[in-house]
Amino acid sequence: MRFLFRGAAALCMAMASAAFAQSSAAPAVPPTPAVIDPNAIRVLLVPELETTLAAQMNGTLGAFKFSLGQNVPKGELMAPLECREQQARANIAEAELAQARENLDAKRSLRDLNAVGDLEVSMANTAMQKALGERRLAVTQAGYCQVRAPFDARVAKVYAKPYQTVQAGAPLFDLVSDSALKVRLNVPSAMIRQVQPGQAFQVTIMETGKTYPAKVSAISARVDAIAQTVELEARLDKAYPDLIAGMSGVARFPAAQ
Repeated sequence: MRFLFRGAAALCMAMASAAFAQSSAAPAVPPTPAVIDPNAIRVLLVPELETTLAAQMNGTLGAFKFSLGQNVPKGELMAPLECREQQARANIAEAELAQARENLDAKRSLRDLNAVGDLEVSMANTAMQKALGERRLAVTQAGYCQVRAPFDARVAKVYAKPYQTVQAGAPLFDLVSDSALKVRLNVPSAMIRQVQPGQAFQVTIMETGKTYPAKVSAISARVDAIAQTVELEARLDKAYPDLIAGMSGVARFPAAQ
């Protein structure tokens, strides 16, 4: 019994010491919430020009001249389509036009000799004009066989594969211009009085961690009634090799610093 009493007393003392240590420990400090900069306005980098090139006719693609991410000069051939049928039609139209011109020249010569009347000359001229229009149409359709870049660009996406048969309207390439990028942002409508075209500000891009100078180039003519914001467009002062369309970051205006 004496040993049991001593053991119970020791256990009580241990429990009391643990309770005292717990009560004297410093209270837990809640984590500090992330600090949000109220002056930072989210921005998105967008290209000056962008488009999706599509096939303008049914046909089979040839070998691609450019691939994903490459620079494409304006007017450069990107991919050909099989074009033997369209080229044959253009050749036929060219021959018919030559025949119509020769017929018109002959009618005019006969008219000078009073061998034919004005009506026959007029009809020959009409036939020549029709042949000329058909030749232009055939040449235009033959031009659909060549997919060319409409502006200096970079290939952002490739939809088709070489030697694939496609239908008219099928997307082939996404292109974005390789000039200086534009900046899009929405500012609170209360800032509309202090933001003017040409105003300079700083843009910090998340992907690069760098800050770049920009200037406001356009202000929307409408305020978003729900968000109470106004859309702005701005331009970077030059093209930066480390920036590409789709990057995002924050803008800080001098008045908001």
